[in-house]
Amino acid sequence: MYLDPIYHGNYPETMREKLGDSLPHFSERDKELLKHSIDFVGLNHYTTRFVRHAKMDLEDNDFYRVQEADRIAEWEDGEMIGEKAASSWLYIVPWGLRKVLNYISTRYNYPPVYVTENGMDDEDDHTSPIHEMLDDKLRVSYYKGYLAAVHQAIKDGCNVRGYFAWSLMDNFEWHLGYTKRFGLIYVDYRNGLTRHLKSSAYWFLRFLKDEQGKNGKLD
Repeated sequence: MYLDPIYHGNYPETMREKLGDSLPHFSERDKELLKHSIDFVGLNHYTTRFVRHAKMDLEDNDFYRVQEADRIAEWEDGEMIGEKAASSWLYIVPWGLRKVLNYISTRYNYPPVYVTENGMDDEDDHTSPIHEMLDDKLRVSYYKGYLAAVHQAIKDGCNVRGYFAWSLMDNFEWHLGYTKRFGLIYVDYRNGLTRHLKSSAYWFLRFLKDEQGKNGKLD
């Protein structure tokens, strides 16, 4: 909905009906200046949820409830939407990236899109030996799935120009600090910030060098 003013010159009508004068009003001159005023869409994408309408509860002071939205991480039969990473909000759902890329493409007439962030986190576990922390099989699976989803979106006709993994190295993650690790490279915070390549980094090296295994597929 925030791309609508940039590509269509105004917010969606449903948003106007809901928020009224809380939204800015654009003159015809503004609309002309806004339309197609960006070179590309940058998409940060990590996970996917189902969403349904929920009654607003201002006392609950919940970001999503104020928007009258309820996020759901389960299918109707109770099965989880995907495997969970370290963060409570991050489920591994590759098909969600394909869907959002297709949505952007069809709604905004196939603009150039760069996936500017995509990745998952591990829990920082200082009790585990370093070789276990480096063997991040779930992250390898994550990137295989999400890069396959990008490839499928391109085959669908989406104008995807680039992809950036988050992140190159473990780093300070907002209010979670150093407790979550998103990096392809392990940073040893307790031993001089030494760096160690994880399995996912080696997988990416082979992937970028186009080293294929049997049957034309990357192992």
